[in-house]
Amino acid sequence: VELVESGGGLVQAGGSLRLSCAVSGTIFSIDQMAWYRQAPGKERRFVASNSTGVVYYSDFVRGRFTISRDDAKNTLHLQMNSLRPEDTAVYYCYASVQYYSDVNRRVRDFFWGQGTQVTVSS
Repeated sequence: VELVESGGGLVQAGGSLRLSCAVSGTIFSIDQMAWYRQAPGKERRFVASNSTGVVYYSDFVRGRFTISRDDAKNTLHLQMNSLRPEDTAVYYCYASVQYYSDVNRRVRDFFWGQGTQVTVSS
Protein backbone atom coordinates (compact mmCIF):
# COMPACT_ATOMS: atom_id res chain seq x y z
CA VAL A 1 0.00 0.00 0.00
CA GLU A 2 1.33 3.43 -0.92
CA LEU A 3 0.08 6.95 -0.20
CA VAL A 4 1.22 9.78 -2.45
CA GLU A 5 0.40 13.41 -1.67
CA SER A 6 0.36 16.26 -4.16
CA GLY A 7 -0.76 19.86 -4.40
CA GLY A 8 1.56 21.59 -1.96
CA GLY A 9 3.39 24.79 -2.83
CA LEU A 10 3.96 28.44 -2.03
CA VAL A 11 1.00 30.77 -1.65
CA GLN A 12 0.41 34.22 -0.21
CA ALA A 13 -1.62 34.71 2.95
CA GLY A 14 -5.31 34.63 2.17
CA GLY A 15 -4.79 32.30 -0.76
CA SER A 16 -5.90 28.72 -1.35
CA LEU A 17 -4.37 25.34 -2.08
CA ARG A 18 -5.88 21.90 -2.63
CA LEU A 19 -3.97 18.87 -1.44
CA SER A 20 -4.63 15.38 -2.74
CA CYS A 21 -3.61 11.95 -1.48
CA ALA A 22 -3.87 8.88 -3.70
CA VAL A 23 -3.87 5.44 -2.10
CA SER A 24 -2.73 2.48 -4.18
CA GLY A 25 -2.20 -1.22 -3.63
CA THR A 26 -4.23 -4.40 -3.21
CA ILE A 27 -6.88 -2.61 -1.20
CA PHE A 28 -10.00 -4.17 0.26
CA SER A 29 -11.25 -1.04 2.01
CA ILE A 30 -10.05 2.25 3.44
CA ASP A 31 -11.43 3.09 6.85
CA GLN A 32 -10.22 6.35 8.32
CA MET A 33 -8.32 8.89 6.24
CA ALA A 34 -6.80 12.00 7.69
CA TRP A 35 -4.42 14.92 7.23
CA TYR A 36 -1.72 15.85 9.72
CA ARG A 37 0.88 18.57 9.54
CA GLN A 38 4.27 19.21 11.03
CA ALA A 39 5.85 22.64 11.24
CA PRO A 40 9.64 23.01 11.65
CA GLY A 41 10.72 22.13 15.17
CA LYS A 42 7.21 21.08 16.22
CA GLU A 43 5.33 17.83 16.65
CA ARG A 44 3.03 16.40 14.01
CA ARG A 45 -0.52 17.62 14.64
CA PHE A 46 -3.92 16.42 13.56
CA VAL A 47 -5.63 18.63 10.95
CA ALA A 48 -8.75 16.82 9.76
CA SER A 49 -10.16 13.34 9.25
CA ASN A 50 -12.84 11.60 7.25
CA SER A 51 -14.12 8.19 8.35
CA THR A 52 -16.68 7.00 5.81
CA GLY A 53 -18.30 10.41 5.73
CA VAL A 54 -17.89 11.47 9.34
CA VAL A 55 -15.51 14.41 9.42
CA TYR A 56 -13.57 16.11 12.18
CA TYR A 57 -11.45 19.26 12.11
CA SER A 58 -8.95 20.72 14.46
CA ASP A 59 -9.93 24.07 15.92
CA PHE A 60 -7.21 25.92 14.05
CA VAL A 61 -8.55 24.95 10.59
CA ARG A 62 -12.29 24.62 11.15
CA GLY A 63 -14.17 26.92 8.81
CA ARG A 64 -11.19 27.38 6.49
CA PHE A 65 -10.28 23.83 5.40
CA THR A 66 -12.54 21.16 3.92
CA ILE A 67 -11.67 17.48 3.83
CA SER A 68 -13.28 15.17 1.29
CA ARG A 69 -12.70 11.70 -0.07
CA ASP A 70 -13.48 9.91 -3.31
CA ASP A 71 -13.82 6.24 -2.43
CA ALA A 72 -14.15 5.21 -6.06
CA LYS A 73 -10.66 6.58 -6.69
CA ASN A 74 -9.19 5.90 -3.20
CA THR A 75 -8.33 9.57 -2.97
CA LEU A 76 -8.41 12.11 -0.14
CA HIS A 77 -8.47 15.87 -0.62
CA LEU A 78 -7.93 18.89 1.57
CA GLN A 79 -9.20 22.22 0.29
CA MET A 80 -7.39 24.95 2.19
CA ASN A 81 -8.76 28.49 2.00
CA SER A 82 -7.83 31.70 3.80
CA LEU A 83 -4.35 30.38 4.39
CA ARG A 84 -2.21 31.96 7.08
CA PRO A 85 1.54 31.98 7.60
CA GLU A 86 1.04 29.71 10.63
CA ASP A 87 -0.38 27.06 8.27
CA THR A 88 3.12 26.61 6.88
CA ALA A 89 4.12 22.98 7.43
CA VAL A 90 4.67 19.64 5.78
CA TYR A 91 1.26 18.04 5.34
CA TYR A 92 0.98 14.28 5.67
CA CYS A 93 -1.78 11.97 4.55
CA TYR A 94 -2.77 9.06 6.82
CA ALA A 95 -4.95 6.09 6.01
CA SER A 96 -6.16 3.03 7.89
CA VAL A 97 -6.40 0.34 5.23
CA GLN A 98 -7.54 -3.24 4.90
CA TYR A 99 -5.53 -4.86 2.13
CA TYR A 100 -4.54 -8.25 0.82
CA SER A 101 -1.02 -9.21 1.87
CA ASP A 102 -1.41 -12.30 -0.26
CA VAL A 103 -4.26 -14.02 -2.11
CA ASN A 104 -5.93 -15.44 1.00
CA ARG A 105 -4.87 -13.03 3.74
CA ARG A 106 -6.48 -9.72 4.52
CA VAL A 107 -4.64 -7.38 6.86
CA ARG A 108 -5.47 -4.04 8.52
CA ASP A 109 -2.70 -1.53 8.97
CA PHE A 110 -2.13 2.19 8.85
CA PHE A 111 0.07 4.12 6.45
CA TRP A 112 1.57 7.58 5.97
CA GLY A 113 2.43 9.48 2.85
CA GLN A 114 5.80 11.11 2.28
CA GLY A 115 4.45 14.60 2.93
CA THR A 116 3.97 17.71 0.83
CA GLN A 117 5.30 21.16 1.75
CA VAL A 118 2.87 24.03 2.15
CA THR A 119 4.40 27.47 2.59
CA VAL A 120 2.28 30.56 3.22
CA SER A 121 4.01 33.91 2.89
CA SER A 122 2.85 37.02 4.73
